Amino acid sequence: MGRLESAMSDFLRQCGGGAAVIDGGLATELERHGADLNDPLWSAKCLVTSPHLIRDVHLDYLEAGADIIITASYQATLQGFESKGYSLEEGEGLLRKSVQIAIEARELYYARCREASNDQPPDERILEERPILVAASVGSYGAYLADGSEYSGDYGEHVDLEFLKSFHRRRVKVLADSGPDIIAFETVPNKLEAQAFAELIEEEEDINIPAWLSFNSKDGVHVVSGDSLSECVAVAETSKKIVAVGINCTPPRFIRDLILSIKKVTNKPILIYPNSGESYDPDRKEWVQNTGVSDKSFVSYVTKWREVGASLIGGCCRTTPDTIRGIRRALSPHGSH
Repeated sequence: MGRLESAMSDFLRQCGGGAAVIDGGLATELERHGADLNDPLWSAKCLVTSPHLIRDVHLDYLEAGADIIITASYQATLQGFESKGYSLEEGEGLLRKSVQIAIEARELYYARCREASNDQPPDERILEERPILVAASVGSYGAYLADGSEYSGDYGEHVDLEFLKSFHRRRVKVLADSGPDIIAFETVPNKLEAQAFAELIEEEEDINIPAWLSFNSKDGVHVVSGDSLSECVAVAETSKKIVAVGINCTPPRFIRDLILSIKKVTNKPILIYPNSGESYDPDRKEWVQNTGVSDKSFVSYVTKWREVGASLIGGCCRTTPDTIRGIRRALSPHGSH
């Protein structure tokens, strides 16, 4: 086991029950706090207009029991910022800012924990200091396009392996240099982009932090492009820097079978953070109501996911701090959350 892989194993051992809690949806929580995300930059728009709201959402998730908070950089690309009139330097500054906001939220949370410990007996504490990781989000090329192609993986014939590595390289290096604990390659829709991420971090020797690779699925068998899930997961085996692999932004009903499929291919920790089960309409750019599950139903899956092999569990689109609070309770029923 390599140094980065053992660091993840050590982190999981420090978490209650050997499982870590990932945070929940960012965009809908930002909107609930008053942000207007009707923009190609989506949640990354708040890096410019209202960074304090991002910090508040991170804090909400930490207080709900998250062990890992994911930065507001999913839709943040240098190319996307350039198209909005920002210089390269300004774009890089906004990428760094996404990590700095999350680190600041972690420090504020720890400060609140110390204040609470002075006022409460140990058996009544709501807030507790614990290891917390900041994950720098890297969305797919499709997320930059903002046309829904991260839900299809159909990038067209002009997009090949070298194109994707070139598109992502500078962004990944800037984020890695900004002080996160791990890089989250999220909502990866096809095998080609997974290969691009894996090769990129291996080629960049100065990227010395771990990464995870997370795919999305519409049918519980394949990733959204139709590529074999097993072949996509096998890509994670090509890089020692990739220390966990799994599924995000996928309906909860598919997750158990996906975990079982992933276990056949890898011994790396498995992470899952599904969406609420609602469907996204990329043409109308909105979530279709009445197709999702309640927080109670979502959380009812958690012990099953843990039993079949998931080590890192959280939520994606349309999940909330209440969802994460429920996951924390499900994973550590005798804990303080």
